[in-house]
Amino acid sequence: MKFLVDVGVGKKVENWLKGNGFDVLSVRDIDSRAKDFQILRWAVDQQRMIITMDKDFGELVYNTGMHHAGVLILRLEDADSDAKVEATQKILTEYRDKIESHFCVFQDGRLRIRG
Repeated sequence: MKFLVDVGVGKKVENWLKGNGFDVLSVRDIDSRAKDFQILRWAVDQQRMIITMDKDFGELVYNTGMHHAGVLILRLEDADSDAKVEATQKILTEYRDKIESHFCVFQDGRLRIRG
């Protein structure tokens, strides 16, 4: 799987993904000031799933109809970097074969997957 990791997710998640063999690009390394619609376009162009903490991606996908190659929103308010890594690891261990190209929200220890 290929991922585009949004700035708010953090370096520790990026490093965990890379260390576990995933193809990872970071928004912080491309343009840390990029707007959400631009991040979504990059991800579509490169067929990467976005990992983000920003629920505004739901607005872009569902209210404006923008295409996506998969979005994973981590709803982990006030979570430290270890908790973000733990959630990412759980999601990819349990749902890796189900999330690709889908819109997903992880909150309260549960993952919702939409088409």
